[in-house]
Amino acid sequence: MSEEAKWYVVHTYSGYENKVATNIEKAVENRGMQELIQEVKVPTETVTEIKDNKKREVERKIFPGYVLIKMIMTDESWYVVRNTRGCTGFVGPSSKPIPLTEKEVAALGVEKRQVEINYAVGDTIRITDGPMEGFAGIVKELDVEKNKVKVVVSMFGRETPVELELDQVQLDDSSF
Repeated sequence: MSEEAKWYVVHTYSGYENKVATNIEKAVENRGMQELIQEVKVPTETVTEIKDNKKREVERKIFPGYVLIKMIMTDESWYVVRNTRGCTGFVGPSSKPIPLTEKEVAALGVEKRQVEINYAVGDTIRITDGPMEGFAGIVKELDVEKNKVKVVVSMFGRETPVELELDQVQLDDSSF
C-alpha cells in the first residue's frame, strides 16, 4: 500500500470514457473515498476540422478507450474502479496495476507542474532544452498560465522570435 497518490491508466469500452469517468466520480462521492481516488481525467485535445469549407473546433479524445485516474492503490479503491460498468480493467499485469512514471505524467501533460521563474521581460536567458539549446536570447513576453515564454534569439545576424515552455530557459548568469 502506498501513501502517495499515483496516476493509473484504466481501459474502457471505446466511446464509454466519459461515462466511466462520471461513474467512478459518483462512486467516490457516494463512498466518501475522496482521499483514495483524487482525480479522474479523460485526456482531450481541441482540433480544428475543415469540412465543406467550414472550420470548426472539435474536442477529440487523445487516447480513445482509456481513462487516467490519480489514486492511492488499495484493495477498496482497486475494487471500486475495476467494478465500474464499462471499465475493462487497469493497464498492467492483471494482478498488479502499474502506475505511470513521473516522466510519463509530464509527457502526457495531465498534471500542471509549478515552474519557478527567476527571470522577467527584458532579461537575458539561456535556452536549456530543445533544438535551440545553448542559444542565448532576451525575454520579450511571459505567459505563466499557458506555460510559454517568447524569446528573441540572434541568429545569423537576425533577430528571431522563438516560443518556448517556461522550463526550457533559465536566467543567463554568464556575460557574453
